[in-house]
Amino acid sequence: MSDNPFGFGLPPEEPEDGESRKKRGGGPDPADNPLAAMFGSLGAGGMQPQDLGAAFQQLGQMLSYEGGPVNWDLARNVARQSVTQGSPDGSKDAAVGPREHAQVEESLRLADLWLDAVTSLPSGAHSTVAWSRAEWVEATLPVWKELVDPVAERVGTAMGEVLPQEMQAMAGPLLGMMRSMGGAMFGTQIGQAVGVLAGEVVGSSDIGLPLGPAGKAALLPRNITLFGEGLGVAQDEVRLYLALREAAHQRLFEHVPWLRSHLFGAVEGYARGIEVDTAKLEDMVGQLDPSRPEELQEKLQQGLFQPEDTPGQKAALARLETALALVEGWVDAVVHAAAEPHLPSASALRETLRRRRASGGPAEQTFATLIGLELRPRRLRDAARLWASLTDARGSEGRDALWAHPDMLPTAGDLDDPDGFVHREQPDFSELDRMLGDAAEDEPASGTAGEGPDAADGKDRGGSGTEGDAPEGGRAG
Repeated sequence: MSDNPFGFGLPPEEPEDGESRKKRGGGPDPADNPLAAMFGSLGAGGMQPQDLGAAFQQLGQMLSYEGGPVNWDLARNVARQSVTQGSPDGSKDAAVGPREHAQVEESLRLADLWLDAVTSLPSGAHSTVAWSRAEWVEATLPVWKELVDPVAERVGTAMGEVLPQEMQAMAGPLLGMMRSMGGAMFGTQIGQAVGVLAGEVVGSSDIGLPLGPAGKAALLPRNITLFGEGLGVAQDEVRLYLALREAAHQRLFEHVPWLRSHLFGAVEGYARGIEVDTAKLEDMVGQLDPSRPEELQEKLQQGLFQPEDTPGQKAALARLETALALVEGWVDAVVHAAAEPHLPSASALRETLRRRRASGGPAEQTFATLIGLELRPRRLRDAARLWASLTDARGSEGRDALWAHPDMLPTAGDLDDPDGFVHREQPDFSELDRMLGDAAEDEPASGTAGEGPDAADGKDRGGSGTEGDAPEGGRAG
């Protein structure tokens, strides 16, 4: 998998011992060059001459793609191909059998029962499912599209703005080819990243975002088995602990209606702040060799984009990092409270997952690869400590009540001073809701034409759980 999200940073150097090349079968990494993945190498052991027609047909489809900034058809194909070939550890995907379905359903049912005792948020799972890796890819691609498209759109727009306006009409075919090739390169990178991640995730919420369909709790039995190998913990305990995490995420995203749009709005805000080195891009366009279309990918990997250069982008990044830390910290705290009385290995599994995140595990690496964001896992421990302190001081209901409105959540500064936040008096938004409701009810029925709707609309805007609050929630980041 390429470590260069849409041109951010420099490409990694090939290890001197060639180990990485051996693992890839001695050829170029298809994540770095989708044309190599498509055509292979002619001759012995590679593509045969009779396959050239199909390869050129696929190339034509790639260049004629007009579906947006990312070729998602190609992304899906690459991800499915990666899943079919197996994970880096050599494990293969397999269909989920009836026994595994039953184990997952039972684990998630028991997890919800245990969580009822430690959180006031009710169950958020309307159904449960056990996925293969291929099924995880298909189920999560719509959300990856929502996450990645804003970034890719910004990059594509910048590429189209390189040439002077009077030259853009003359260079229409070239720009069209660049957009198609850019969409293919992005699609290939995304497909590779999602395909690799599919071999490592254990559920639908490993990166702290709702990747799966709403209300559907999902686990991947094959990956759970691999996760538990070498831990010295019974597989039933491992599955149940991970089911607790999945079920806790489902409760949060189901019953905090503004949270999803808040997180995704921060990603969009980050994308709007991306700046492009236009001088380097202009130079790149002028040096492109039409006979080497793969050269575009090589140029994209030379660091054309400069994240975190604008105050707006820094603010969006901080808001997203803090919100994700609060989500993961809350899940960490409530899962530990639910698991500790029942699972002897609860503390060991908790620390294993924390180390996995802190060492830049698959979730952080993939997130950085797809949209150029580097998360700060150290904030997760800070957030977990804060939520645990809130539980001690206010109980689970007082702790969970903070999710009622984005302005009630801790800020990044509060994570540095959890005691100060825990003992600070919080605003009572329920009183504001009551006052607005009373005002709406007191309006005379024979009022002017605009009074009734305005009052109702004002009530909506003042509510504590509308999605419209999400993008503007200042305290969540």
